[in-house]
Amino acid sequence: MISPPSSVIFKINGFAIHYYGLIMFFAIIAGLFVIRYVTKKYYKDIDTEILLDVLPAVILFSIIGARLYYVLMDFSYYAKYPAEIIAVWNGGMSIHGAILGGIISGLIFSKIKHFSFLKYADIFPYGLAIGQAIGRFGNYFNCEAFGKPCDIPFLKLYIPMTHRPFGFEQYDYFHPAFLYESIWDICVFLILFFVVRRIVLAKKLGDGTIFFSYLLLYSFGRIFVEWCRIDSVKSFWGVPVAQIASIFIIIASLAALFIINKRKGKI
Repeated sequence: MISPPSSVIFKINGFAIHYYGLIMFFAIIAGLFVIRYVTKKYYKDIDTEILLDVLPAVILFSIIGARLYYVLMDFSYYAKYPAEIIAVWNGGMSIHGAILGGIISGLIFSKIKHFSFLKYADIFPYGLAIGQAIGRFGNYFNCEAFGKPCDIPFLKLYIPMTHRPFGFEQYDYFHPAFLYESIWDICVFLILFFVVRRIVLAKKLGDGTIFFSYLLLYSFGRIFVEWCRIDSVKSFWGVPVAQIASIFIIIASLAALFIINKRKGKI
């Protein structure tokens, strides 16, 4: 695989249109389309008017959360260059921040609109998984989210010298970690749609089962992808923050799945 020559598609009067931003736009649109399809076909008890009211806020808070989380993880850099904080077209969006932002906005609106947060939360993972799978290709065009040096012919990704991390300048090819995660995101969607959804409907499991299953599945895959990556923003004791966060999410999701289905009388 060869990295693109530029992250910019074209410029108009000095204003650059970046691949990253365009891909993120299509990722959001694709995610919304999937949410709409799944809701109409399989979740007829969901009030689409409430869903339409909530979606813009969830998307906005997710974007803000994704960027804010990333900025905080690399605060020393952004403290020196504050103008870069809004430069999302250069990359730097965290899925953990996006999930946190979406959860916060969903909880707020569930109180305002008086609906079950967990019931509506079960709709979002389908679109989120597909959106993530598409969005990860924004990393490809920004030459980021790649892994350790790789010499496997059909996998290795060429990274220009200017994007190689310190200590890896002598290597030309790296693992396409962004692609691994994208493939895993597709697998998560397929597992949720064809396996978990059917089990939930057949056994009438508790609201939130799909949502926490998504968090569990995604985090499991993210742990392994992080082992491959060498450009993680922040680490503690040599362990990437994304890995630590994923472990906590897995534990919390398992606990939540047990609690909601215990209350439902399914455990």
